[in-house]
Amino acid sequence: MKYINLFKTRCLKLVHDVFKMQGLKLIQHSAGAPGLRMFGLGPNYLPSKGLSKLKLLFDQHAFWTKDRNYKSIRRLLAGSTVAITLWRNGDIIGFGRATSDGIYRAVLWDIIVADELQRQGLGRKVVEALLASPKINKVERVYLMTTNSSEFYRQLGFEKCSKQNLLIRSSKDF
Repeated sequence: MKYINLFKTRCLKLVHDVFKMQGLKLIQHSAGAPGLRMFGLGPNYLPSKGLSKLKLLFDQHAFWTKDRNYKSIRRLLAGSTVAITLWRNGDIIGFGRATSDGIYRAVLWDIIVADELQRQGLGRKVVEALLASPKINKVERVYLMTTNSSEFYRQLGFEKCSKQNLLIRSSKDF
């Protein structure tokens, strides 16, 4: 208990809001998700092996995040302006994150819901929580990239942009 109390006094902004819905907990982590990234904390600031559970979600439920290692997951969390985790019965069943300059642009990344729980409104909750966060909700434009979920994002107000092109430069390290 001393460990958790000490952590709470130093990282009061770890969790901004916890929403309960259908036995689920949606957590909005502060910038860099320090509790999740460094200590694996989950709901109620409890050590929950959160990083391992996030890696499991990545490996099992999104083709583009398969085989990410712990070091890269820590780095992507550290660089995130906001991260959302969705928990049920001690497991992470949904995730999303965003980066932003806080005024002009934001990008949503890695929106994932466990396959067996899709089409139940959980992805919508993750995206809405990201869009409502203070560093995202006032930016001029929010971008995202998707391979096969365009219709889902259109239902949330996103539209295809014909005025811009997506260009990619891949690192030799990957």
